[in-house]
Amino acid sequence: MPVFPLGAHVDDAGTRFAVASTSADAVEVCLVDGEEAALTERRVELTERTFGVWHGHLPGVGPGQRYGYRVHGPYRPWQGLRANPAKILVDPYARRITGHVTDLDAARGWVDDPMTGALNERDSLGHVPLSVVTGPDGLPAHPRPDVPWSETVISELHVRGYTRCHPEVPPEHRGTYLGLAHPAVVAHLSRIGVTAVELLPVTSIADEPPLLERGLPNYWGYATLGFLAPHAGYASVPGAEVEEFRTMVGALHAAGIEVILDIVPNHTAEGGVGGTTLSYRGLDAPAYYSLGGNGHDADITGTGNTLDAGSPTVIRLVCDAMRHWVTAFGVDGFRIDLASVLGRPRSGAFDPHAPLLTAIAVDPVLSRVKLIAEPWDATGEGYRVGGFGVAWSEWNGRFRDAVRDFWRGHGGIAEVASRLSGSSDLYAGNGRRPWASVNFVTAHDGFTLRDLLSYERKHNEANGEHNRDGTDDNRSQNFGVEGPTTSPVVAERRLSAARGMLATMLLSTGTPMLLGGDEIWRTQGGNNNAYCQDNAISWVDWDGGEAAESLTAFVARVTAIRRSSPALHRDRFYRDGEVLWWHPAGRRLRGHDWHDGGLHSLGLLRGEWLLLLHSGPDAIPCTLPAGGPFVPELDSTRPDGAPVSVRPLPAGTTITQPARSLLLLRAPTD
Repeated sequence: MPVFPLGAHVDDAGTRFAVASTSADAVEVCLVDGEEAALTERRVELTERTFGVWHGHLPGVGPGQRYGYRVHGPYRPWQGLRANPAKILVDPYARRITGHVTDLDAARGWVDDPMTGALNERDSLGHVPLSVVTGPDGLPAHPRPDVPWSETVISELHVRGYTRCHPEVPPEHRGTYLGLAHPAVVAHLSRIGVTAVELLPVTSIADEPPLLERGLPNYWGYATLGFLAPHAGYASVPGAEVEEFRTMVGALHAAGIEVILDIVPNHTAEGGVGGTTLSYRGLDAPAYYSLGGNGHDADITGTGNTLDAGSPTVIRLVCDAMRHWVTAFGVDGFRIDLASVLGRPRSGAFDPHAPLLTAIAVDPVLSRVKLIAEPWDATGEGYRVGGFGVAWSEWNGRFRDAVRDFWRGHGGIAEVASRLSGSSDLYAGNGRRPWASVNFVTAHDGFTLRDLLSYERKHNEANGEHNRDGTDDNRSQNFGVEGPTTSPVVAERRLSAARGMLATMLLSTGTPMLLGGDEIWRTQGGNNNAYCQDNAISWVDWDGGEAAESLTAFVARVTAIRRSSPALHRDRFYRDGEVLWWHPAGRRLRGHDWHDGGLHSLGLLRGEWLLLLHSGPDAIPCTLPAGGPFVPELDSTRPDGAPVSVRPLPAGTTITQPARSLLLLRAPTD
């Protein structure tokens, strides 16, 4: 009988179940019926075992059947072996998962101590999630837009948070897949020039033990329970998450917007050895997790456990899951959370050609979609910006830091110039293109743009960790007032700086990524680590008033300008002589200028476009280079970016560049 594929697959006579466990002595599939208060269970032993896979066919079982596995085998924590048949386990290949952890003690596999304590014989059924049999996968509703990388503009957003307060979305759809599919939301994304949404995790999520103990959720979702199942909490109708996710993808595709999933193939929701036994730990911990010599979990993710990127079981699961999202739902790509972990088999040294990274890059399906690495993990060894292979684009943390520093007047111009022109020092050496640099100033992890310009310190007290969580390296500024202000002057300085930073990102060579909500001047009240805040702290407030509307118009203007000219979304790195770096004094930048820590202005002439940046606190004279006349196209000091005058300025004209401003001018080509 066939062993593959893994998971539960329906045929005309019933359902075939297959689950991997090399350390089990016996595996039972458990069929669960009844209401939550009175569940019943029928256990069927899987007697067939092939290549470490336990499998069997159950007649009469069809879609909608809840199930789990119970594993019999050794319980030797010091060796990482934690089989416990009292714990019903979620199928790693489940395509739908229902329920939550409602009793942490019942979900744990141990008593008193995770390493030396006894096996916990309390049954977890009724207190933990269950798998659900689904019918055959459907086909994507629309063809993928296939937007070229060089034309891609990404918005990183949270399905629930982005639409939870949207006034035009029906209340029953707010915070759901259907909310993101609503015409008003799709129209807004199209207006601001977004060609792809990068969704924070939407695979099945379970809150980790520390959050369960504090009564808080993992709002961001970086706590995966099932890698193939859409998260049930984002469905407007319970149990309809598969259909609604497909509807969302179809609506976005119909508007020409791609869907990129943020996935977490580096750890799971089970936490460290003191955590829960929900699936992987009970099935075969040594096959899934990177373990220390004493049975403890290695932790290079900062979450308590680390999936072993060198394990064939993990490699297969990750590739099968990613392929499922592409073929069944039509998603257009993936952003890999803590992707450096995937290059560190058994938590060892980083290798860009490690088995899991290679398997993804050469897969005939996955190699044809967008692949984005978050090129770091929770260790110093894992910071690998620029270090991934040719198939990968990367979140460019050096771009973020350089732009933040420039606009707060720190350091010189050399670093920001490299980032403006595509970061060839990071990506050209191994044959990658400029779009391999995903350029961002803000992301979900950290301050929003408004908070970056309103707070000099994090304010994470609501997280319950005494403000110790979240980074202290924010490179932020508050313009003299910490937090909200009643000063029109301070408020306008913040908005002007925001426009300068947004325009810098959107006009730099590379792939720009907006943080969803920044375009409507969203705040988190200074919380730079709102991972556990499923409330107004994290939800996007669409009632942002005049500031929100003007900033939206500004972003729309800049992205339209970017689309209008291939020179502003180049597919190739610049060669010598293709770029002119300009000093405001009216000359080319010289060698010593690049090391002048007091120089906070520079010009970049590429093709017909002249970009002038000035982060100083005072206005300065700036003499335009040859190649004009130049027509003003963008002025970051103006609310919507429209220049006061579009009168052509002859070459050699000296203009007054306002404080903290970005100007974009165009030399007519006809």
